[in-house]
Amino acid sequence: MKPSRSIRVILKDQAKKEYEALSRVVEEQRKKGKANSEEMQLLKSIDKKVAILKYNPAYGQNIPKGLIPKTLDVDNLFRVELTHYWRMLYTIRTNEVEIVSFILYILDHPTYNRLIGYRGR
Repeated sequence: MKPSRSIRVILKDQAKKEYEALSRVVEEQRKKGKANSEEMQLLKSIDKKVAILKYNPAYGQNIPKGLIPKTLDVDNLFRVELTHYWRMLYTIRTNEVEIVSFILYILDHPTYNRLIGYRGR
């Protein structure tokens, strides 16, 4: 059942830049006749997850408050796993009228680990 409030998904800052750069790469690959690449798969994965978030904003895995970087200045942070071990990080803001998911980062796994503070073995 869909919530009574409207739901929006907005790509911000780094996520928007990464998405636009990835879209340009995929467009160039298509012009060259490529039918399938890691970049194409990643873009498709992002688009699928954004579509899911438009229906279910709490779809992602909640990151514990103690692991949320202070630099993000958010109260909640969710992680969505993408293809090829990439991650998408987003926060949810709500009011009486709407629910907005702000996608903050689209990043590879090592960069995600550094941002969240996970250490390798």
